[in-house]
Amino acid sequence: MRTLIVISMLALAPLPAQRTLPSRAEVSAMEKSFDQRLQSFSIDTPIELLGLTRGLYLQGYGAVFTAEVNLVQTPGVSPFRPALTKDDIARVRAAKLKRIPELKNLMREMLVASSASMDRLPAEEKLVLGVSLYYNTWEDPAGMPRVILMQAQRRALMEVAANRQPRTALGSIIQVREE
Repeated sequence: MRTLIVISMLALAPLPAQRTLPSRAEVSAMEKSFDQRLQSFSIDTPIELLGLTRGLYLQGYGAVFTAEVNLVQTPGVSPFRPALTKDDIARVRAAKLKRIPELKNLMREMLVASSASMDRLPAEEKLVLGVSLYYNTWEDPAGMPRVILMQAQRRALMEVAANRQPRTALGSIIQVREE
């Protein structure tokens, strides 16, 4: 009788390949988390989120998230300020150049945090975060990326999240591409 019970329990138990994959609700929760982290990055000089983060799960590949941001809230042109001065434009550029490395660090931390949160994402699949940077027509984006794309295997990110690997290992774990 015990043998019959054990066999029936094993037959009903899900196989590793039948594991539930990330749901739309789980991906949506990560979208909201990314939005919140981008918006709360700095109270004094916030990153302007243009639209909401979008994510999707690609079976066999991983979870991909994209966002568009303006690194610095810029002064607008108005009847009282018909044009920006060269000093204003230079200040905006300097602020954005300073903010790019800060955004990259934030993106790395977001990937590590999401590896722990997306527990139904298979460990061998990837987490990808792409951020498009917005530039006004009057800005000179030379030398600055339009897109920063980071990706890493979830298993490696989880090792960092669990403190089994040092944060300094992120440089070799996360692949970064700028366009």
